[in-house]
Amino acid sequence: MRIAVIGANGKEGSLIVKEAESRGIEVTSIVRSAEKSVTDQYLVRDVYDITTQDLVGFDAVVDALGFFGDLVKEYVPSTQHLINILKDTTVRLLVVGGAGSLYMNPEHTQQLFQGADFPAAVKPLSEEMGKALNLLKKSNINWTYISPAADFDYKAPRTGKYVVAGEEFTADKDGQSKISYTDYALAMVDEIENAEHKSERISVRR
Repeated sequence: MRIAVIGANGKEGSLIVKEAESRGIEVTSIVRSAEKSVTDQYLVRDVYDITTQDLVGFDAVVDALGFFGDLVKEYVPSTQHLINILKDTTVRLLVVGGAGSLYMNPEHTQQLFQGADFPAAVKPLSEEMGKALNLLKKSNINWTYISPAADFDYKAPRTGKYVVAGEEFTADKDGQSKISYTDYALAMVDEIENAEHKSERISVRR
């Protein structure tokens, strides 16, 4: 299997690369400079410079880009660009998503980021990521969007296990919604290999 990871040098992207390579998957980094590549094979591209021809040789492409601050507005156009270049291919797009757009009720009318106690500083990020997810839902490409738990903890240790949930917010028996970056990478690569959730948004927690 051959995959490409856009943003492979980021915190989550680099862990997805490590997990994939540990299973014998051939990984190409797509990064903005050669010095940032975490793999021997790489493409130097800004996301908007990636073409269909760049991606057609891969079984799957992971979008692990992170935009913060004033750059959160890039989630929508960058996702639309990836949809445009993949629309006539069979290449899977798997997206490292956010938790803020998870639904809080069965009717799917209330999202986590809309809650009164949701951090104001994070709300614009969650809102834009939710808009990008909606673009995927309206597209005809082969996609999967994986939201982490609300507490997405880089420093938490790997447990080697996780729970798969759907589009609604869930918590463990102690009322916690948490997952480590390493366990999220495990879930992402499992989905790459098993392809159990095509054209779906799922969520993962410990």
